[in-house]
Amino acid sequence: MIPILIMSVVASAPPARPARPNPLITGTATRQACPDLVTPDALICRALDAEKAGNNASAAQGFEEAAKASGDKDPKTARMYAAAGNLWIVANEPAKAAADLDKSLALNGLEGKQRGEALLDRARAAEQQDDLATARAKLNQAKEIISDDPFYWYFSAALALREHDGQTAQLAIGKALSMAPGDPAVLFEAGHIADFNGDDDQARSYWMRAAGSDPDGPVGKAAAKAVEMLGVTPVLKTDSTPAKN
Repeated sequence: MIPILIMSVVASAPPARPARPNPLITGTATRQACPDLVTPDALICRALDAEKAGNNASAAQGFEEAAKASGDKDPKTARMYAAAGNLWIVANEPAKAAADLDKSLALNGLEGKQRGEALLDRARAAEQQDDLATARAKLNQAKEIISDDPFYWYFSAALALREHDGQTAQLAIGKALSMAPGDPAVLFEAGHIADFNGDDDQARSYWMRAAGSDPDGPVGKAAAKAVEMLGVTPVLKTDSTPAKN
């Protein structure tokens, strides 16, 4: 989700500049250092560098400042606020995410799936704030736009668990599995839902598959521990290839 929102504002950044590859811009192009200026373009450039370095809070702040330095009538402003909100979520700052996403959604500029993703991010921010009613309301709005996105259904399932609605969770994770059957995160969540619904055998099966598809990653390791809690030690294939990035 981050790449689509960020790529939508990259076009306004200084053309091809950092000295290292940045897949958010192109697969192979390199750019020089960002200009030492306080302009929207320069702020976006530095925000991209911060995101590349894993400093999500600084990246979010950069996109937010770039949005504030731009006019509300500029369609890129909405996308800058959306990118900032997305990164505030990753930085575990849901209140800041909600504020920027509300600004983004109130402006013109989000096109097609960009609006759906911003609504989904707004739902995620609300869920992090324990505002489950707002999370579900925003998710329902996003459904009309991005119902073909497996992450939409994954998050809907996870939210349904927090709502103690096992039936809705089961239906949603079934949609996610039909779209991304080998994704370890989806499989891991499917295990939690089966466990919530009292089906230990199904939970074990999903967690074993998650552990096998991501043996060295955090999701795979968490799935393996979940299986152990059910009394089985999984045997993992270290040459397994994750289904998706």
